[in-house]
Formats: sequence, C-alpha cells, structure tokens
Amino acid sequence: MRLLALSVLLFTAPVFAAEIQVTDAQGKPLAQAMVTRTPVEVPAADLSDDGYAPHGVTNVSAVTVTRFTDAEGKADIIAEGKFSYRVRAQGYQDAWFNEAPESVALAPMNQTQLYASYPSNVWLSQVDFDGDEALKHTFQLNCAFCHQQASPFMRNERTIDQWVSIMERMNTYGARLPEDDIEPVSKILQREYRELREHPERVPAPRKWEAHLSEVEMTEWPIGDGFSQMHDFLLHPNGMVYVGDNLFDRIYEIDTETGEYTVYKVPHYEDAELGGILGNRFTVFPKMYNYMGVHSFAYSKKDGNIFITPSMQQALLEFDVEKKEFIIHDMPGGYYPHTIRTDDQDRVWFTLALSSQVAMFDRSTGEFTLYDLPARGFREWMVLKSLPLIFSIDPENRPTPSPNRESTGLPMPYGIDVAPDGSVWVARLYANDLAHIDPDSGEITMIDFPYEGPRRLRADADGNIWVVAFQNGLLVKYDPREKAFTRYELPVINELPYALNVDRDRGVVWVNGNQSDTILGFDIATESWKVYPMPRQRFFTRDIEISEEDGAIYTSNSHFPTWQSEGATPTLLRITPLEE
Repeated sequence: MRLLALSVLLFTAPVFAAEIQVTDAQGKPLAQAMVTRTPVEVPAADLSDDGYAPHGVTNVSAVTVTRFTDAEGKADIIAEGKFSYRVRAQGYQDAWFNEAPESVALAPMNQTQLYASYPSNVWLSQVDFDGDEALKHTFQLNCAFCHQQASPFMRNERTIDQWVSIMERMNTYGARLPEDDIEPVSKILQREYRELREHPERVPAPRKWEAHLSEVEMTEWPIGDGFSQMHDFLLHPNGMVYVGDNLFDRIYEIDTETGEYTVYKVPHYEDAELGGILGNRFTVFPKMYNYMGVHSFAYSKKDGNIFITPSMQQALLEFDVEKKEFIIHDMPGGYYPHTIRTDDQDRVWFTLALSSQVAMFDRSTGEFTLYDLPARGFREWMVLKSLPLIFSIDPENRPTPSPNRESTGLPMPYGIDVAPDGSVWVARLYANDLAHIDPDSGEITMIDFPYEGPRRLRADADGNIWVVAFQNGLLVKYDPREKAFTRYELPVINELPYALNVDRDRGVVWVNGNQSDTILGFDIATESWKVYPMPRQRFFTRDIEISEEDGAIYTSNSHFPTWQSEGATPTLLRITPLEE
C-alpha cells in the first residue's frame, strides 16, 4: 500500500493537547516510542570567541525534552509554544514535525534501515578478530575509550593503509595499540566490517525498550560545538551543573531551571604552549585550545569551591564558585592529573595517570603529598623513574616507549573514590589491580583485579567497591571485608563500560553504556537491571552524577569527535523520575 511507504501518517493541524498518540500504520498503539520536543526559537548566542561564548558571557541553550509513550501509546509531552517534535521507535522510521501533532502513525523500517539503526555494540559483537579474543580485547581497550567503534562512521570501507594511518594517529592521541598489532587489526577490520555490511542479518537486534521508560523524562542542554569534548562534569549543591570542555579549556556553568549557561575560560601561564607539557597531539584539528586540558571535577564540602584536574599540566585547578575566579596550584611532581575526589577533611585526592601516583592536596596547609604506586617490574620502574628526564625534552623530539599488550611503563591509575570510612580506593586500568590507601598511615595495599580494564570505581554506602571491567563488559563488586569479588553481566552485549556511580541513598549502581547508547541501572538489593536508551545516537558517556534530592541522574555526551554524534553537538543529559 502507498500509505506504508510514507514515513508517517498524521493529522497536520497544530494542537496543544498535553498528550501525543503514537501508533503503527495499522493503528495499533506503540508503547515505548521516544518523543523529543525541541524549541524552534532560541535567543541568538554570543559566540564571538572563535565560535564559543567569551569568558563570563551568558547564553541560552536550546533545551530539549524527551518522554516515552505508555502502554496505550500516549506521551504527555506537547507544550504550548513553538517546538519541533521527533518520534522514534525501534523498528520504525523516525517522524519529524514542525508543529505539535495530535497523533502519529509510524511506518516500519525496511531491512537496510533496520540494521543501520542498530547501535554500535551489537555490530561490534560480531567482529570476532578471527577468534582471537585477546587481540579483540587489546583493540577494545585502546580503540574504544573515546568514541564508538562500530558506528556507521567506523565501519565504512577503508583500505588497509587508511586503517593503519588512523591507528597510528590514534596512538599519538593517547591510545597504546601495540605496533605489532596495528597491521593485523587493520586487515581484520577491513575484512570483517565488509562482511557485516554485506550480511547485516548476522548482527543481533539490540535490547528492546521496556515499560519503565514511560516513568522518566529526559532533558538535554546542548552546549559547545562539533569540535568540543565535554569530558567530565559536576552537579553542585548550589543547583548548577559545571561541565568541562577538555579540548577548549572552558567551564560551562548551566542553570538547569532556566536553560542559561555561562562560560568561564580557564587561564594558563603566558609561556604555556598548546597541549601543555604533553605537546599538541591534535595538529590535524581545525581549531584547538587546550593549554590545561580540563578533565575531572570535585567540590569542597567546606566552601563549595570546585577542584579540577588539568591533565596537560603539573597542577591542580580551583574555581571559586562565588567570585568566579580560578586559582592554579602548582604541583611539585607527577604527570597527567586525572580523576578527582574530595574527602570530609577537605583534602583533594586525584590520580596521576602517567606517573602511576596518587596526589593529595591538603587545603589547610596548601601542601601536596604524592603516593607512589608500585611498579610491576624493573623495566616499568625504570620507565616511571625516567619520566622527569623524558618530560624535560621538547615534545617534538621526546622519546616514547613502544606500547605492548601489558602496557609496560603505564599501569595508569585511573578511577578513584573515597569510601564512607575515609579510605581511598584507586583502579589501575592497564595493570588490572586496585590500590587501597589509608590516609592516616599512608599505607598502600595492592589487590589483584581478576578481570580486565578496571577503569572507574565508586564505593557504596556499605563500603563495597564497584568497578567497571572495560574489556570484559562487566560490573564488578569488591567486598573489602570478605576480600571477595562478585561479577555481574551487563544487560547489553559487547558493551565497554567507561564509568559508574553509586546512588548510596537508593542502592543503585549507574553504569555508562557508551557503545550501546544507554545508561544502565543496577538495583543492588534485587540484582536487577533497567536500561535507558539515549535520546540521540552515538551518545558516548564518561561519567554520571546523581541528585540526592530525587535520584535524577546526569551524564554528558562526550563522543570524540563530537561531530559523529547525532546532532553534532555535545549535550548535558538529565534523566528524571516522573511524579506519580
């Protein structure tokens, strides 16, 4: 029938009823259809600083809202005003409207459209690297921590030389794919992506969207542009959300009530060079402004000031939330300030990823203490001890150790958290171990992690440590009292979880599903999962914040490069439970 060839069947007259009715082409209600509302008119933004808002300037974000239909195919989302609407459901063609529709009938996708709509994780699940599981894990560890690996952009046809060139460039950005693996991986990707494009029926369907989705509302605040990287962020007790653009040294202060955001440009010393002490690794980019490299956020429980790790410098940043001023605390050693937390004694703890250390900044004395985590062998010890000499050489001529599958010389302390008892826990990504630091004695205890890729971790209310195992696609609990690990399979296949956070009040672990366009909620008491699809495709997330007030969760789209994401703009996302 001709009607089935249409994307939608709809009543075009604008209405302002609260609900929208979504059905299939035969009129059957479609539950769990995603309906997104976007404002048509937004005040013009001041982007006069190389396409970005100047320091201290306030703009208004084009805030979008998404809700899901209930069992009757209805979603309460239509609002008065000028909005466009998009309706999306698994297996159906998207529908777009410039005015509010009263009802929408979605047409089914054809087979080509259906497979193309599947998220990256299910495509990646069928790339088996000729059965070499260790090689696939090496590839995923090094090539899937900034962007989705099997997205439409990645599975395009390329020559082997083009794949080799891409991987060599990614290694200059920070990946550590062993040189001996680059050509074999290139050949595998060329062949296996081609086979999947020719036989997409091999790709399994993603997990179905479920009834709990009609109980939440998703809100997005677009900020930055296609070159930004909104890495980490902070939900502050003052009600603002602070998001860091890692590639452009800017902090976005977002008022989620009004949609207004103010940008603060992070200062640097006059003699600082682009890329900081690491050198400019992104020479192919049209524009770049990362002298400091804004990374991770934490706030002081004493005065609310925000502490930020500048990954490109030997320093710690402090932002006075009242005066809107930055303070640079120079650090006596260590390289690549990474993930950061604060404790109840107003001490600031953060990992030093390159030098395999943990730093503590005592605000009462203004002093840093550096904790050396043990090397895994003599060669690694030599590499770590030689870092001051290596970094004394100009970045253009600086030698770098050749990467191997063990990442010798780079154990990489990554995630960190402060447990309820005040002790500090650290995950070393490449070393597959955990570190426990007693702040009173300074004693360090190392614990072997029985899985691969412990990236970020958090402690729950009972002092259990929750860790994501990146390559294995696992959520892992460590009980320090029993000295026992428990593994939990993720509810989506071939996911590579970047981070997690624990809602200590409600007993839920929230996991970043960065390859599957999801956020995953694990109820600790029932050991059950809820999966929340993102309102945009290619939505790569790196962190999660939780509202103590209502349990709403926040994350940011940090896909690198951002222009590969749907909409080509980073967003801050909030998932809020709807009032009953």
